Parts: sequence; structure tokens; C-alpha cells
Amino acid sequence: MEIAAHTLGCKLNSAETSTIVGEFRARGWDVTRSARDANVYLLNTCSVTANAERECRQIVRRVLRENPSAFIAVTGCYAQLRPEEIASIEGVDVVLGAKEKFDLFSYITSFEKLDAPKIFSSPIDEVTDFHLAATSDTSERTRAFLKVQDGCDYTCSYCTIPMARGTSRSTKIEDILHEARRLCADGFLEIVLSGVNVGDYGASLGLEFVDLVRAIENDDKITARIRISSIEPNLLTDEIIDIVAHSSKFCPHFHIPMQSGSDKILRLMQRRYTAATYRERIEKVKQAIPDCGIGVDVIVGFPGETEEDFDATYQFLADLEISYLHVFSYSERPDTKAASMSERVSKDVRKLRNERLRMLSEKKRQSFYRTQLGSTRIMLIEDETEVDEHGAVMTGGFTENYVRVSISQNKLPANALALSVRLDRIGGESVLALPVEILEYRSEEILLPILQ
Repeated sequence: MEIAAHTLGCKLNSAETSTIVGEFRARGWDVTRSARDANVYLLNTCSVTANAERECRQIVRRVLRENPSAFIAVTGCYAQLRPEEIASIEGVDVVLGAKEKFDLFSYITSFEKLDAPKIFSSPIDEVTDFHLAATSDTSERTRAFLKVQDGCDYTCSYCTIPMARGTSRSTKIEDILHEARRLCADGFLEIVLSGVNVGDYGASLGLEFVDLVRAIENDDKITARIRISSIEPNLLTDEIIDIVAHSSKFCPHFHIPMQSGSDKILRLMQRRYTAATYRERIEKVKQAIPDCGIGVDVIVGFPGETEEDFDATYQFLADLEISYLHVFSYSERPDTKAASMSERVSKDVRKLRNERLRMLSEKKRQSFYRTQLGSTRIMLIEDETEVDEHGAVMTGGFTENYVRVSISQNKLPANALALSVRLDRIGGESVLALPVEILEYRSEEILLPILQ
């Protein structure tokens, strides 16, 4: 029996998909990437944008065209929010909500195609357990995504996540340390601490995120480098910044959602900070860690966003010492407060504003990359290759401060190698680097010799 799986949305979803697929492996199933060969096709969905929901429907239809006999199981945020909509897609066999997805085998005893779809979904206020999840196979990803937190107690007016995942919850520190040690033993050289609202870790346990950060920093058995996923600016404390600044384990890289540089829009969004507060956090990070890579989330076209509001956001970002942007056009989500707001921005205007910020993002990225030229960094090889302007095969990866790097050592294996590289010059969307030495190599072989 073979299972194939596909994940939509965030890295947290990826970790959970891997964990669910691991349950199949434990029962003797093989994993395939081919929908045509799969007895079961698992689709883990997202609900952040309308596009993610459309993609869910398209994937189900594509899988069934390739393999009409595949048993289709759908879970994730969209499945929790709109189970009946998913069940109405022809060919779907089962829909599993947030509470049920980690206990799939209790609800499904046979994976034969059904005459009518089944829905197993509890009300969101019953979703109170925390299920640890992590990437389980180095052949799937170069980084391991480790879930340390789930749910959210925030009430951002545009967001469906609290309705799809429930309240903020976590597990005890020792459980996470144990899982991180396992991931290191399995060969992962980088672990990303993931969650819906990572900085809120421990709130349900009387702990703070910094307690987890400190415990990981002090655990000698956790040998992988650690990256923190997206963290809210109001939860990025001075103490966390200080630990990362002096750590040889935590990557000097933060992704800090901003959403808008207009205080008026931030209030409408029900965010928990002002533009001035956000600026102060960025300045604090760069003061403590000058080479830190900083990513920023921005939403354009939120209801009520005037040209003046957008211009304020653009100028605010242009003046900040950041590295890149993730730009999203506002997407109306059913049952959110923002969906009923007046003064909607046309989709054409949203698109134009999105394009302007994407261009700014490229300028910021290139500017940050230029500041890194001549430095020596640690690069984790990714499972990607590209061809340079001379036709040479380049191997790609990322430095600890999230600079995209390419080197001409095309014979080096992916996902198993950390290199000390010297950043030489910018080439397209990456920095061309010269290898200095191999730092660690995880495979059946012994450590490779140092490059000459």
C-alpha cells in the first residue's frame, strides 16, 4: 500500500503532514510522490487566502484524473472551517478536522473508495490538545520543521486561524528537546521552530518562549543550527534577541510580521503594536546583530487603506534596515471582522500595490546581499541546482543569516552538507560563493576531507 501527500500553506502544515504520513509508515505503508501510484492521497489544506481554497479543489480533481481509485483524505485549516464544502468536491472520501487529523486510523478502517464522503470534525472549542509534529525524513526536506506551538489567542480582524486551529497551546520543554535531539540524530543540520504564533509558546503552561530558547541553547545534544520561524514583534523580547546575538546555535535571522506601516490600518487589523514599536524592534535587532537577516510580512489593500496609508507603509519599509518582504494582497475571509468592513480596495489597486512592494523587496534583498560580500558564512546545501550564465551547474543553499548562495561544487550531496563559504559576488537572485571547508557531512560515508 502506498500513500502520497501534498501540503498547502505554512511550514507548520508541512510538519504536521510529515507526522501524519509517519503514522502510515509505522503501519507498513510506502510513501510515493506519484498520485498515479497512491492508494491514499492526503491533502493538508490552508485557509489563509481564497487561492489556497481554490488550489485544494484543483488538486483533488487532478489527482482523480490521474488515479480515479485513489482514496482522498483532506485535512487542515480549510477542512476545519468548511468541511461540507470539501465533502461536496466529487471524489473526496473523508474530511478530517483539527482534532481528528492526528487520529486518522481511529476514524478510517478501510481505504476503499466510498459511495459518499464522511466528515469527522469537532467544534473548534473542543480542540485543546497539543500534538507534537516534525519533519520526519531528510529525503523530504533539507530543514526539519519542529512544531512547538499551535493555535492563537490573537483576534486580528483578517485572520481565520483561531477559528481553524483553536486557542494557543504548547507542550512542555522536555518534549521539544527530546524531539530536537531525535531530529539531530536523524541527520538534520537545521531545525526551524514552528507554530501559529511561536512567540506565544508556553502561555498555556506558565512559561515564555525565551525559556524554550534558553533550554535549546544550553542543550549540548542539540547539534543542528536553529532557526526561529515568524515571530510577532510584540513577542520578540530583548532577552531573545540577546541570546541569538551571542549564540553559535541560533541563526541570526528573524521573520517579523508587520502587515502595515500605517497606525490607522494596524488598528483596523487589530494588531498589537504601532509602527513606532515595530521600528524600535528592528533597530534593536540590527544594533545587537548587525548582519542579521530580517524578513517582513506585509498585507496590501486592506479595507480602508488609502493611497496615503500605502505610501506611509512603502516609505516606512524603504527606511527600515530589513532584508526582504513577503507581500500579500488582502483576501476576504468569511466570518472575519474585516470581511464586513466598508471602503474595500479594488483588486486592481491591490495588485499594483503588491507589485510595488515586491520591487522594493528585491531592492532590499540586493542591498542586504551587498553588505555580506567578502564575509565567510556557513551554508546548508539545499536539494536544488541551477545553471549559471556559462552553463555550469551550481548547487544552492542558504547561509545562517538567510542569504541565498550558489557554489560550483556540483558533486556535493544535498541536505547533508554544511560548508564554510566566502561570499564573492551577486549573481542573479543569489550570491556566488567560494567554498572554504566542509564543516559537517551526514551520510553513510565518513566526514569528507576539507576542501583545498
